[in-house]
This record gives sequence, structure tokens and C-alpha cells, in this order.
Amino acid sequence: MLGGGGRRYFAKINERAQLDNFAAEADGLAALAGAGARVPSPLCRGEEGSEAFLVLEYLEMRGSGDYAALGRALAHVHSIHGEFFGWRRDNYIGRTPQLNRRSASWSDFWRDSRLLPQLDLARKSGLGAGLLEKGEKLAEAVPRLLSGHSPAASLLHGDLWGGNAGFLASGAPVLFDPAVYWGDRETDLAMTELFGGFPQDFYSAYAEIAPLDRGYAARKTLYNVYHVLNHANLFGGGYAPQAERMIDQLLAQA
Repeated sequence: MLGGGGRRYFAKINERAQLDNFAAEADGLAALAGAGARVPSPLCRGEEGSEAFLVLEYLEMRGSGDYAALGRALAHVHSIHGEFFGWRRDNYIGRTPQLNRRSASWSDFWRDSRLLPQLDLARKSGLGAGLLEKGEKLAEAVPRLLSGHSPAASLLHGDLWGGNAGFLASGAPVLFDPAVYWGDRETDLAMTELFGGFPQDFYSAYAEIAPLDRGYAARKTLYNVYHVLNHANLFGGGYAPQAERMIDQLLAQA
């Protein structure tokens, strides 16, 4: 935290190589703010010596609050639509580069810019031949698994788990650390369920505004494979076996 002129600021500092990551984060925060979401506003970014920095508006936040308001806020963000799947620039999911090449096809985008890049990283990380073989079969099955599903290209947070949402003292929700792109709104909802889930008030309030399409329960596993593979590539541990189990489940449905 920084202070000056009677104001407080939140500064994120990392190695200089992360300057583009900060630029992508600022771009995503601006996009969410433009859609009406409350975010810590990006104020400036740059580099000094061997370090990069991003200065944000300082917000006093807590871990719990009005989850129904968060659900409504997310539904409003998702109501903003683009003309293609992807984004105006590539960005990052955690430390991992995230491709956002424009596509008119959602299934092509998900396969080519989400699943296949993670499988390439898994190959380089040596995560195991069995996982890779099944992953390639899953890539071939993506068009079948998404057949008949034609989502709008909604503005997405892109990395929406419990650690990337908070609340002001009033209970009002705040979104941060995004990985934005135009995509299927179900991917955001799916990720909220991946690491413990949000309270039911969140899902009920979202569904009142934007009911989920039939088949979401099956598609959310496909969408969450991306994040579990990313965790396997970043952290190892039990994420690779978890990804393989999820892929097995999807291949049984294909």
C-alpha cells in the first residue's frame, strides 16, 4: 500500500518481465469497469530498474458480503456482447499466456485457444503420455461436446474464483485480477464452482437475470479442464490426475 496527497494506493510489484502481464490486467480491469462492474481502478504502470509495477485504486475489502449483488453484477457484465470470440489482445491466466485469437466459432476458439495450448504446455512439462493422449482425443471431441450450443460472445472475467472477488464494507461486490475475453458466459460460472463454489445466493440471483442454458452441467466440466490443466502446468501436484479424471468423464460423454 502507498500513500500520498491524502490518498492511499495499492501497488503491485513484480520482476520486469511481468510488465506485459500488468498491462493486460489494467486492460481487463478497464473493460470490466466499462461494463459497470466495481473494480480497483488502474492508475498507472511502468518499470523501474529490474522491477515492473502497477498502481491501483486502494479499496478496503473483506472476503464476504452481498453475494446476490455479485451474481447480478456478473450477469450484467455477461450481457455485454462482442462480435467475435477472443479479445483485442492476448493476456494471461495467472502467469500463463492466454491466447485470444479472434474466431467466429466458439468450439474452435475453445479448442484452439484454450485446450490445445494447455496440452502443449503439459507436453513440455512432461505431465504424462496418458494425459496427453486423452487430451488429444478430447480436442477432437470438442465440436461434438459443444454441438447445438451457440452462446453469445459475452464479456467474461475469465478467472473468476473466490480469490478474485471481494466486497466493500457496505457489502458491495468488487471484481479484480481478470483474464478477460469474449466467450461463453458459462465458463465464468463453471470456474466459480471449481474451488469450493460461491454461496447459493450468488447463483440464484444470477439465474433470475440470466438463466443458464440446458446442458450447462455437462459443459462446465469441459470448461474447467482448462483451469485444472493450467494449475497442473503451474503447480503440478494432484492437478494432473484431476484433469485426467475430468477428461475421462468427458470422453465417456462424447
